[in-house]
Amino acid sequence: MAGEPQDDCLFCKIAAGHVPATIVRESETTVAFRDINPQAPTHVLVIPKAHYPDAASLATAAPALAADVLRETQAVADEDKLDSYRVVFNTGGGAGQTVWHAHAHVIGGRGLQWPPG
Repeated sequence: MAGEPQDDCLFCKIAAGHVPATIVRESETTVAFRDINPQAPTHVLVIPKAHYPDAASLATAAPALAADVLRETQAVADEDKLDSYRVVFNTGGGAGQTVWHAHAHVIGGRGLQWPPG
């Protein structure tokens, strides 16, 4: 069920502290941690602690929580002293989503071309 921790979800396990991650920020509703396969000097994932499979379901069911995730992306960028950065929500396998728990990628610290790859 949306919002409830899922036993088979890697990010739910990270949020619960059952799987180690390099945590950079944590709030009452979110966790931010370094990506294990960084695509830039700063590559941090910001996740809601509650489980939603993608950004659209998160925004629809819990808009205040979606706002918390976005607010934390700015905090991550500020802590890493990024003048510019990209926030990416991949939705669906064709877009590159590999973990079915809503998450924002904060990517920065190098030039980012457009359109993305």
